Amino acid sequence: MRIGSPSSSSSRCSRFWSSALRSKRLVSPAEKAARDSSDLGLSRRLGVLDLVLLGIGASIGAGIFVVTGTVARDAGPGVTISFILAGASCVINALCYAELATRFPAVVGGAYLYAYTAFNELTAFLVFGQLMLDYHIGAASIARSLASYLINILELFPVFKDNIPKWIGHGEDIGDVLSINVLAPILLVLLTFILCRGVQESSVVNSLMTVTKVIIVIIVIFAGAFEVDVSNWSPFAPNGLKAIFTGATVVFFAYVGFDAVANSAEESKRPQRDLPIGIIGSLLICIALYIGVCLVITGMVPYNLLGEDAPLAEAFTSKGLKFVSILISVGAVAGLTTTLLVGLYVQSRLYLGLGRDGLLPLIFAKVHPKRHTPIHSQIWVGLVASVLAGLFNVHVLSHILSVGTLTGYSVVSACVVVLRWKDKTNSQVSSSAEREGVICLIAVALCGFASGLLYRYDASFIFLILALVIAAGASAALVFRQGYADAPGFSCPGVPLLPNICIFFNMFLFAQLHHEAWVRFVILCVVMVGVYAIYGQYHANPSAEENVYHRAPEEEAL
Repeated sequence: MRIGSPSSSSSRCSRFWSSALRSKRLVSPAEKAARDSSDLGLSRRLGVLDLVLLGIGASIGAGIFVVTGTVARDAGPGVTISFILAGASCVINALCYAELATRFPAVVGGAYLYAYTAFNELTAFLVFGQLMLDYHIGAASIARSLASYLINILELFPVFKDNIPKWIGHGEDIGDVLSINVLAPILLVLLTFILCRGVQESSVVNSLMTVTKVIIVIIVIFAGAFEVDVSNWSPFAPNGLKAIFTGATVVFFAYVGFDAVANSAEESKRPQRDLPIGIIGSLLICIALYIGVCLVITGMVPYNLLGEDAPLAEAFTSKGLKFVSILISVGAVAGLTTTLLVGLYVQSRLYLGLGRDGLLPLIFAKVHPKRHTPIHSQIWVGLVASVLAGLFNVHVLSHILSVGTLTGYSVVSACVVVLRWKDKTNSQVSSSAEREGVICLIAVALCGFASGLLYRYDASFIFLILALVIAAGASAALVFRQGYADAPGFSCPGVPLLPNICIFFNMFLFAQLHHEAWVRFVILCVVMVGVYAIYGQYHANPSAEENVYHRAPEEEAL
């Protein structure tokens, strides 16, 4: 047979699709001992308090001192409602994450692992690619912000005032893309070293920094409460409801981070009990803190007079409370440090999962026998972030962020639905029924995206209603034409309707992103398919004995 003949091309395509459509197999604990009983696994050292602090550390960064004020300039005091709406949406997403986290308590992987089991290998690989680009750019951006805050604190001392070159911490721009920053990579190296030492050591650092910033936020709320003038809360929604909803799409990303708890499954002492508490508990605490800050900042200063860069600090300075402004700077440093630390932690665990499955070189799967940490994955993650933070103007890249987060959240919600109907039939779903169910889920996602576009460009209200009706019809088909089993662990309520709401709203937010983000989504998908075709399909082995994942044991169910 000649190379390049139609038969040869057909054979390659057939192999590609047979590999791409493979899924990860679930087995009961009786079939295989848990991974943590061997030296191949990570060390289970995280308790429920560690997990809650991990979630808070991942979510609350300097944004609580900045985003609240900047959104309030448009939404007015109604920014409080914006945070409540965004928080409610994140709670629904968190319920989906909590169910899946208890289904797979033995290993890391998060959204990638869930997609691998519920859908197929290629979908899981694409989810990984979209999430990882978000994480890499996000880590570099946070590192540069942290470096800038530290320089600002140093410049409070007269000896350093105006004597520190921009290239050390603030960044020295060279053209539109390059920007030299020395301190950011140094900070990343230090945090990578802490993470390589072990999960216990990094958890201690995260806990101390998280407790510090939460105490500072509480002090800020109580100190500001005595300076509130309730007349500043009127009018409550000066620019109408649309500004409040637009604000909700912006502040949604101030909550993301609870997925970090799901990625710590293999290092949790009692994952089936503690993971749902860590995911939902950390999110509820974040909602309460955000609401408190919103009420204080809009009550202290009229919304239209809030500053752009540091609105909360400026509000306290205007009231003569300069010491609180200094506390806010310290809190911002603590917040950025924990967000960066947890972000690097999550990235390494995702690389570990793909290394174990063969979709990436096996070096990423190696775990240090004494430290019980994936040192090679952790060093790689720190290296990539250091290069981006040290050489590039990551602010330019910020327009393509959040695509991976919204994609991952949507896939996780869909996984809850798919795994429930697979459980109902012992994973033997007819191809036609499965195809119909997947089409309904895709229809809900497309309707959410269409609704977002219609809302964004002020299209006729009739078209928006039509999109909602189609989404409702697809959801009804999922309710009445599919069977659903009870989850073996924590159970997300309202399946499939609640996950469908998640998918719809996440795609609605997807439509609000910059156009560059949509282009990035398409281009990265094409690149990841190419990488999978060249490497992944030949090395991945989802049925390998050492790579099989474990169904949550029913006797431990909540």
